[in-house]
Amino acid sequence: MDCEKIIYEVNNYITRQFANDPTGHDYNHMKRVAEWSRLIALDEGADPFTAELSGWVHDIGDAKLFQDTDAAYQELDDFLKSLNVNVDQREVVFAIIRDISFSKGRIPDSIEGKIVQDADRLDALGAIGIARTFAYGGMHNQLIYHEEEQKLTSIQHFYDKLLKLSQGMHTRKARQEAEQRHIFMKKYLEQFFKEWNSIERAGE
Repeated sequence: MDCEKIIYEVNNYITRQFANDPTGHDYNHMKRVAEWSRLIALDEGADPFTAELSGWVHDIGDAKLFQDTDAAYQELDDFLKSLNVNVDQREVVFAIIRDISFSKGRIPDSIEGKIVQDADRLDALGAIGIARTFAYGGMHNQLIYHEEEQKLTSIQHFYDKLLKLSQGMHTRKARQEAEQRHIFMKKYLEQFFKEWNSIERAGE
């Protein structure tokens, strides 16, 4: 396989699929996950091509983004076939993209799968993670925050998911990066609530 050509063509494929996504699952999210996957794979002594390829396509078939997940998987499989990606490699990629979701609660079997899961979760943390959270919440009519309806807000998502991610990283490089981003998010929440309550305190 011509790995460099495959990555180039997959980059173009993902551009067509996600260029106009407004939910935080856009082309640049895929690019960041792919690039982090490659970096972590090199650090771990894993296969950088498999990790990067899977990073690029990891959101194909996600039920949040595709109405027909089976059709999305089949289209991706046909596309990878057209690039002469062999059946064994395609099976590895599909195993990874089906196992990395936080909501499924799975841990991928392969080291490359664990790497892509780490890379995807890194992009849900830090400043970019905060921006993506509010982009997704806005597109799904979520309130930013509400004292009486907290479960329906974007701020609650920090407590339901984002602040839990750093403890579940599998790899050294991801753990280091996640720790910094986790601290930043905690500081952000402190500032958020300080500002949210500032008018009440100012009137005292």
